[in-house]
Amino acid sequence: MTVRRLDHEQWMGRALDEAHAALNTDDVPIGAVIIGPDGGLLAVGRNEREAFGDPTAHAEVVAIRAAARALRERAAAVGDSPDGWRLEDCTLVVTLEPCAMCAGAIVLSRIPRVVFGAWDEKAGAAGSVFDILRERRLNHWVEVFPGVREAECATLLREFFSAHRG
Repeated sequence: MTVRRLDHEQWMGRALDEAHAALNTDDVPIGAVIIGPDGGLLAVGRNEREAFGDPTAHAEVVAIRAAARALRERAAAVGDSPDGWRLEDCTLVVTLEPCAMCAGAIVLSRIPRVVFGAWDEKAGAAGSVFDILRERRLNHWVEVFPGVREAECATLLREFFSAHRG
């Protein structure tokens, strides 16, 4: 699947919608979408750490779990043997640079492309603090498209933290 920059911009809009929805549970407003091999929306996720008291409920992990479930269900519906955990030929679009945990999950789920909005200079693992997604010693490497709608993504986070640090 070829993903164009225009698609990145559009899908980031959907990820931003998820980020805004995270505000309803007082979670850090980070949203993610996974685009399936057919180019359509496969799964969505948003931060849900506060909502569920789960430290692993980052937007990317929530979306990866939902995408794997959706692929298994699709395979089962047509009588294929469901693999589901390999998200090959999918694209993850997320409003903030993935952290080390999320980058590890991306590598392990075999997602080949990640698009992100704002850089995370404190905990980012796609080029700022670490570069797990392109670590050559790992068994899978990810193509990274940073800075898509960066100003919008960064502003949402800045406003959230400004209000909470008041």
